[in-house]
Amino acid sequence: VQDAPSGRDPGSGGDEGSRRRWKEEICRILGEIQAPLSPLLLRLCHWLLPKLLTRLFLGVQLHRGQLEMVLQAARTPEVPLVFLCSHQSQVDGLLLSFVLLSQGIGVPRVTVGAQTSPRLRSLLQRLGGIFLPSGMAQTWSNRDEGLPGAVLDAVVSPQYVQEVLRSRQPLVLFLEEPPASLRLADPARRWLLRVLRALRDAAVPDVLIVPVGIAYDMAP
Repeated sequence: VQDAPSGRDPGSGGDEGSRRRWKEEICRILGEIQAPLSPLLLRLCHWLLPKLLTRLFLGVQLHRGQLEMVLQAARTPEVPLVFLCSHQSQVDGLLLSFVLLSQGIGVPRVTVGAQTSPRLRSLLQRLGGIFLPSGMAQTWSNRDEGLPGAVLDAVVSPQYVQEVLRSRQPLVLFLEEPPASLRLADPARRWLLRVLRALRDAAVPDVLIVPVGIAYDMAP
């Protein structure tokens, strides 16, 4: 993180004012990535989601045998779960979070696309959503991630993967942008890169990859 600002403003000098501005910028980027979970909001959503889902869908079908395998994998000590999911609609994150929570797997951290209003972003962060910093959402070259990429690395690898995933919070990565296409989305590529770096740097001993297919008779 200290090396990233070397070629950028505000103020490339090492004076106190410059360091304060960079600290403010780093805190702003951290705030864009994640926020502490809100137990009150989680309980409220756990109460509201069944009512919402029953209005949207006639039913939700899970493959019981595969669900049993996931529950067994979730009991593996010190090995986090990473769910790699197809993406059909904006409801997928809520639906999958509710399924995992209701099955006792825990509140997942769900990667969310960049096209989200500030208020909705703040709400989703309190419910477990994580976001790429806005600077990275607009700049896709690995050489030009700059300060947002450095802060993301510092948060996600190893601290984020090591602490959040080891604390038994699953990580949900959506591989596509809805409507689904047969192409790995750029945000998913960036999050996968951080997970691979955490493995390479031995921040976590291993991860269990769970592929998830989501399909609708009619996408909401």
